[in-house]
Amino acid sequence: MTGIGIAGAGAFGTALGVVLAQSGRKATIWAHQAAFADRIRNSNENPRLPGVALPENLSVTSEIAEIAECDLVLLTTPMQALASVLETHGPVLKARHMVACCKGVDLATGRGPSAIIAESCTGVVPAVLTGPSFAADIARGLPTALTLACADAKAGIALQERLSTPTLRLYRSSDTVGAELGGALKNVMAIAAGIVIGTGLGESARAALITRGFAEMQRFAQSYGAEPETLAGLSGFGDLVLTCTSQQSRNFGYGVALGRNAWFDPEITVEGAATARAVAAIARARGIDMPVTQSVAQVIDGHRSIEEAVKILLSRPLKEE
Repeated sequence: MTGIGIAGAGAFGTALGVVLAQSGRKATIWAHQAAFADRIRNSNENPRLPGVALPENLSVTSEIAEIAECDLVLLTTPMQALASVLETHGPVLKARHMVACCKGVDLATGRGPSAIIAESCTGVVPAVLTGPSFAADIARGLPTALTLACADAKAGIALQERLSTPTLRLYRSSDTVGAELGGALKNVMAIAAGIVIGTGLGESARAALITRGFAEMQRFAQSYGAEPETLAGLSGFGDLVLTCTSQQSRNFGYGVALGRNAWFDPEITVEGAATARAVAAIARARGIDMPVTQSVAQVIDGHRSIEEAVKILLSRPLKEE
């Protein structure tokens, strides 16, 4: 079957399904819970993406068999659930191409999504779809540009043509490591930026945080062989700017709540929290200087107060930029 399967019924997966279906593609969203799939079908709307009606050629199911024969599967499950989903359901999926649409680093193994796909699904060509975007914007047909990274050039071209729409513009890259690390690390910086604003440290401090955070992102990604140009593109700098400056960002909102010592809905997925823990541990082991990331990990785990973290960051030795 040549349809597009979407593994994960969150807002982003639904938004991709909507825009692809509106452009004439047949797509099927797989939801892990039957009750949630029924709720979407009965209302013709995903409660995680309110106000967006589902097109006729976009179906929703809780039966993995209904996307098993698709030749292309978009993996939109949360990053920390990806390995488990592929371990459980990967053997029945016949897709030749799988595209990771989740952002982060697996806390248990320190791996990115493309490595998890390659290890779990033999013979599959993994790709990564990432960049500055909000599900609501995509679903409403607002212009959005993303990076599609695939090490296989021929497959990358085919995927770019198949997944691009009049309002969703995909730029191709062969640097899967750089693309996925840019998307992962920017979430950590978004938490930090939210803490800055929530604590009342001001816009100038946020600008400084974004700039120094971007330097950390580059150091870490390049230590894994990522291309500097990738981090300077949509999947790195572009996504960083959006996530650190918009109230729609879950990671930024979580950081604001931390800064204000306010309640934050535990049902909301905050990928940057697990990523901060995973990257901080890797950075320590590899001797990579990541002061912002280390501070975020310590704050969210309660090992350091925000006041202590700020004081330590501001007292670091003066140096050239």
